[in-house]
Amino acid sequence: MSEQPNTTTYKDSGVDLGAGEETVRRIKSLVRSTFGKNVMSDIGMFGAFYRASFKGIRRPVLVTSVDGVGTKLKVAFAMGRHHTVGQDLVNHCVNDILACGAKPLYFVDYFATGRLSPNVGEKLVGGFVRACRENGCSLIGGETAEMPGLYSDGEYDVAGTIVGVVDEGKIINGKNIKKGDVLIGLPSSGLHTNGYSLARKVLLERFSINEYFQDLGTTLGDALMWIHRSYFKSVYPLLSRREIRGLSHITGGGIEGNTMRIVPKGLGLKIDWNSWERPALFRLIQTTGNVPEDDMRRTFNLGVGLILVASPSTADRLVAALKKKKEKPFVMGEIVRV
Repeated sequence: MSEQPNTTTYKDSGVDLGAGEETVRRIKSLVRSTFGKNVMSDIGMFGAFYRASFKGIRRPVLVTSVDGVGTKLKVAFAMGRHHTVGQDLVNHCVNDILACGAKPLYFVDYFATGRLSPNVGEKLVGGFVRACRENGCSLIGGETAEMPGLYSDGEYDVAGTIVGVVDEGKIINGKNIKKGDVLIGLPSSGLHTNGYSLARKVLLERFSINEYFQDLGTTLGDALMWIHRSYFKSVYPLLSRREIRGLSHITGGGIEGNTMRIVPKGLGLKIDWNSWERPALFRLIQTTGNVPEDDMRRTFNLGVGLILVASPSTADRLVAALKKKKEKPFVMGEIVRV
């Protein structure tokens, strides 16, 4: 009697379909909790349906942004902390379309890993869900890909796409910015999701991720994992005043690099770099790694997460309104002719 040949299954190759099914089972109720009345489909279909009905918007324009979390994920892996990564990603995307004057409608994610852990997947999606609820948008779909050999054990990558809406007549694109306009900064909550390759090289080659720093008030790992905050609830209600001429979300490229994206030709920035106190985490990076000031300014937000551009005549009112929202705004410069 001849021997039966050895069999090889999909699971033997490293892909566990059962883990994927278990992950979906765990996250279904979480995801449904974000659904608004415009969501027309459940998760698991080939496409997600969203009813294009926008009350109070005469000429709706859809605004889309896609992003990732970068090498901040390396810190998350080291700490075994995954729930805040989802919040980082959603909030980052929300801020990007807020800078255009849009409010978020729905979010979809892409989660790729070498070996799927339902526990990690559940925590990650739980972060998406929490941030979507806080920003008033729906998590309507996503993709989970298990790709053994492409990612190391315990590691993954994640990306997200957000879709929002703005009335065509209320789009914020900086075209009305003028010489003499004021730059109003809003504080960041740490590094947000940019500059981690430099921060990790400087700090984690010298310090333990669990080392406590008095100036930070926490461990190094906790400080590096501070959640990328959303400015939607503070800033979006102020857009109806039509007093904000430009919004700059400070991500990769720093304060100047991002804000110049919305400044009309012939104009530039005059920034008072001493108008706010640089947070301790940035000071620690610079002194530990002897990082040049120019590199600090190009790489990090330096404690400024969002910049509003407004005329001098409306700046005081905006600052007062932001303070009522429990923000800590500060005037940090002006628009000049170049």
